[in-house]
Amino acid sequence: MRTEEPESSALGHRGEIYRVAGPVVTATGIAPKMYDVVQVGEEQLMGEVIKIVGDKTIVQVYEDTTGIRPGEKVIDTGLPLVVELGPGLLGSIYDGVQRPLPVLVEQMGEYIRRGVSAPGLDRSKRWKFVPTASVGEDVTGGQIIGTVQEAKNVEHRIMIPPRISGKISSIQEGEYTVEDTVCTLDNGSKIKLMQKWPVRFPRPSKDKLMPDIPLITGQRVLDMFFPLAKGGTAAIPGGFGTGKTVTEHQLAKWCDSEIVVYIGCGERGNEMTEVLSDFPKLEDPRTGAPLMERTVLIANTSNMPVAAREASVYTGITIAEYYRDMGYDVSLMADSTSRWAEAMREISSRLEEMPGEEGYPAYLSSKLSEFYERAGRVSTLSGKEGSVSVVGAVSPPGGDFSEPVTQGTLRIVKVFWALDTKLRERRHFPAINWLTSYSLYNQIVKDWFDKEVNSDWSSLREWSMATLQTEAELQEIVQLVGSDALPEQQQLTLEIARMIREFVLQQNAFHKVDTYCELNKQFILLNQIKKYSDLAEKALALEVPVKDIAYLKSRDELAKLKFEEDFDGKLKVVSELMEKEFRDLEVTS
Repeated sequence: MRTEEPESSALGHRGEIYRVAGPVVTATGIAPKMYDVVQVGEEQLMGEVIKIVGDKTIVQVYEDTTGIRPGEKVIDTGLPLVVELGPGLLGSIYDGVQRPLPVLVEQMGEYIRRGVSAPGLDRSKRWKFVPTASVGEDVTGGQIIGTVQEAKNVEHRIMIPPRISGKISSIQEGEYTVEDTVCTLDNGSKIKLMQKWPVRFPRPSKDKLMPDIPLITGQRVLDMFFPLAKGGTAAIPGGFGTGKTVTEHQLAKWCDSEIVVYIGCGERGNEMTEVLSDFPKLEDPRTGAPLMERTVLIANTSNMPVAAREASVYTGITIAEYYRDMGYDVSLMADSTSRWAEAMREISSRLEEMPGEEGYPAYLSSKLSEFYERAGRVSTLSGKEGSVSVVGAVSPPGGDFSEPVTQGTLRIVKVFWALDTKLRERRHFPAINWLTSYSLYNQIVKDWFDKEVNSDWSSLREWSMATLQTEAELQEIVQLVGSDALPEQQQLTLEIARMIREFVLQQNAFHKVDTYCELNKQFILLNQIKKYSDLAEKALALEVPVKDIAYLKSRDELAKLKFEEDFDGKLKVVSELMEKEFRDLEVTS
């Protein structure tokens, strides 16, 4: 696999443009390999070889091709599309092909001209390198030889590039740029702080591990009912305005991964602006440092070149794999994979390929699989454990989950968080439908929750889901005859289900307390509803009317509990009030 950089683009073959069709350019006179990067036109626009037919090479260009015409030069660099991996990634904002957007803005203002480029990593900044390996030590690919303090709470581990091995002949502590050699092997290999990797090839690992540790998100409907495991895959499909982006923002802010990679893939510019303006202000709840210090943002908005959108998800997941190889847990948010698929559809049509369902290319499912299957919890080449968890938002037109991208994604991922337009209309957020969503990790992570949080976690979850499902069955009858016609036992079930929906499943992402809910707090909230239900069952057996049970003051206080800063103190008061009110009901019945 070719990851080294050529000394000069002049070393590549030179040809000329034969045909231009939007971002797809046909060239002649070069003999590249598939996925080689080429420079197109007088402005040397970056493109990638996606098809070779005889002596003609089809290139997708990552920038606007307006004004490009046949006869202009095309240069083959001889290298695939690679990303630079090293200190300085965290806190950076890139476009789909790892050009640092803040650097480009400094150079030319708000409107970035085509043909410009800048290295992904700062070449001038010096980093303090502390070796952990010594001269004479045998090292292999993936082994950690030293560290750099990349951020206040993130140690960047310098690794031997995969497929390189040997004995260390020199290594020295000091301050280096990413291009300086920090270690030399006896076979002449020079190890720098930076390494490069082709984005379309997964980075190697030693073994894949069972995803039996949950990714804690602080979102009650996700952690309690539809958990995602570290190294797992999830999809969030939903129509316009149902909250896909807000849910992904919440995951990026609060999940317990050490590194976050956020890909804004074809989303509206105002949504990415919100991300770019919010993230630098956010504080990491675990460390108190800025959240941006452990985040990499890749912004490829809907008005940016469509071809770069197709590359952006590969750029993001390669960066995620790099930090995984250091032994970190990484979360990757892709918003949205539908825009990525639309980019593939547009390029496929330019190539005049046979269209599949709804015009998407026939290889849509294999491309989706190729992306999601790079997730996983692994034993790295250095013997550490790391993970990449992938959450992909899907934007089906009109909220139609039967369309090809949603269906192709659901065949691959293990967690389905279904956003519901009707819940959005009722102002129930997050608008995740508890009847159609599912998680195939529930049984795998069950033991972890029972051991680490509470032994009753799984049984409480099952009771809650059974109550919600019973409510859904009863709603059909209610719509015909009204709730007053139901037996009192069933009326009580409706009230308890309503408490679960409003007190637990609903969560305010913009409330300073409710935006994040610890696992223990999630359990206590749901357990208090179960306690209320048990006391109500006893009261009902003593012929206390449901209307008296439903309008107790403790029920209203329980609703406010999730917003309280002094949760433990308020919990005691509410619990005692609940017991007192039910005792009084039983006495007066």
